[in-house]
Amino acid sequence: MRIAQISPLFEAVPPKLYGGTERVVYSLTQELVAMGHDVTLFASGDSVTSAKLAPMRDQALRLDPSVKDWIAIYHRMVELIYQRKDDFDVLHFHIDYFPLSLFSRQQVPFLTTLHGRLDIQEFVDAYASFADCPFVSISDSQRRPIPRLNWVRTVPHGMPADLLTPQPGAQHYAAFLGRISPEKGVDRAIRIAGRAGMKLKIAAKVDNADKEYYDTLIKPLIQANPDVEFIGEINDAQKPAFLSAAHALIFPIAWPEPFGLVMIEAMACGTPVIAFNCGSVPEVLDQGVSGFIVDDIDQAVAACGKLHTIDRARVRATFDRRFTARRMAEDYVDLYEELAQPTPKLHALTA
Repeated sequence: MRIAQISPLFEAVPPKLYGGTERVVYSLTQELVAMGHDVTLFASGDSVTSAKLAPMRDQALRLDPSVKDWIAIYHRMVELIYQRKDDFDVLHFHIDYFPLSLFSRQQVPFLTTLHGRLDIQEFVDAYASFADCPFVSISDSQRRPIPRLNWVRTVPHGMPADLLTPQPGAQHYAAFLGRISPEKGVDRAIRIAGRAGMKLKIAAKVDNADKEYYDTLIKPLIQANPDVEFIGEINDAQKPAFLSAAHALIFPIAWPEPFGLVMIEAMACGTPVIAFNCGSVPEVLDQGVSGFIVDDIDQAVAACGKLHTIDRARVRATFDRRFTARRMAEDYVDLYEELAQPTPKLHALTA
């Protein structure tokens, strides 16, 4: 098939450090090419891909401080893709609501995977205005704020099977990986590890929007606790050693997480996850197999004491069965083929 993948422009594909959506787009694009499809990736010009790269600007937005209005850049991007729409059998968007108005008024099959939270009224109103457009959720829980959209499939994220793998050696600490923000709960991770008698290593990005939160609340906690180490952002090459040496990934979220890519990154390394019961967590983790789902800090501390019951080889096997990029790509190809039929029947399908 001739497939267009349309990525966000905030990070390169793949992202050099933090960047969940761009990482998923990279994995999906690479796998589609490996399966023999003709794929064009619309992304920033500093992206690297085995597909045909259609650069929408020279570099990722995050790296360009001169940008004053990124929305204008996205509007231009959508128009440029519209001009090429007939080059493709299907267009797959990962840029939220930006393509909906224009592409709902043309005939080339398209779909939009929603990667973020939807429990914000402005999002509810915007997406409800295009309720007949085909949408893909990345977890069933993500759909709850807008259950009556034309949800055509839930496709959980996947990663290349050989990108992150278990590394030999003993475990020495608990890990926190991702982004520092109130909803991600790094303050709770510090408390959990401290009460469990574990060291904690934090490998995380601090966005400008969260810098005050980090400086006023989190940095003092780290400085006051000698058993907590802040590493900063790490790349994919560093993740296997970081995660493999951890007793567990602590994932104490306080928001409706639509997926949580970091959970399957840990699983790929054979590292169990202790996660709060929010959003997608019960769909991603198998209780007592790939980790523990808990409701509060007390339960998380107790779960730390049960990590010896988790078979790390089985954690990796669960990843191989459920969360590889090949499985994700096969799910999407099935959907693309249905969309490309003259009269697609795509209502109320589930993965």
